[in-house]
Amino acid sequence: MNKSSELEALLFVVGDEGIGLEELSYLLTIKTEEVYQLIQELQVRYQEDEQSSLNILEVGNHFVLTTKRSFAPLLKKYAQSPLSNRLSQAALETLAIIAYKQPITRMEVEEIRGVQSSGSVQKLTARQLIEEKGRVEGPGRAILYGTTSYFMDYFGLKDLSELPDIQAMETELEEELPLDLFFDRYQELPDEETPLENTPTAADFEVAAEEREEED
Repeated sequence: MNKSSELEALLFVVGDEGIGLEELSYLLTIKTEEVYQLIQELQVRYQEDEQSSLNILEVGNHFVLTTKRSFAPLLKKYAQSPLSNRLSQAALETLAIIAYKQPITRMEVEEIRGVQSSGSVQKLTARQLIEEKGRVEGPGRAILYGTTSYFMDYFGLKDLSELPDIQAMETELEEELPLDLFFDRYQELPDEETPLENTPTAADFEVAAEEREEED
C-alpha cells in the first residue's frame, strides 16, 4: 500500500465534505507539499485514464473526490430513475438520526450507525430532505446537517416537536437505532379529550413517500 492509494482512500471516505492539506498531511504522515504533489499526480492519472470516471476538485482549501463532467447525463438519469426514488433503509436510518440530532456532522452520524454514510447523506441532500446548516469550528470545518422545510412539508410535520421526545429515547438511540423510528406518525384520536401524540418514526418516511408518489 503506497501513499497515493492511501490518499485515494481518504478522499473517497470523506465524501462531499472534502479534506484539507493539513489533515491529509497528519493522516499520511508526510509534508503538506508532498500531499499536494500526490494530489496533482492522482488528478493527472484520472484525467489521462479514459477508463476512470473520477476527478478531484479543489474547493476552498479542501479537496473533493468527484465524477467527471462527462458522466453528468448518466448520473442525472440515475437520480430521476423510478428505481432510485425510493429511500433505502440506510438512507432512512441516516435521515432519522439527522432529524433527531440536528445539527450533526456526517462523522457523528457514522458513529451512531457504525457504518459509512456518505452515500446516504448525498442522496438525502439531492432529495432536498437535508441541507447544510453550518460548519464545525476547528480543523476540517465539517459540515453540520439538518432537515429542510421540504422535509417538513413532505412528511406532513408542522414542526420538529411532533417527533417523539428525544430525551425519552436517548438510551435506546445510543445502544441501537430503532428501524421503525419514523413509523406510525399519524395515530387516530380515540376522542377529542384524549389525543394521542403523533409519533413520526423512520420507516414511516417510506409510507409517506409512497403516498406522495401516488399523488404525483
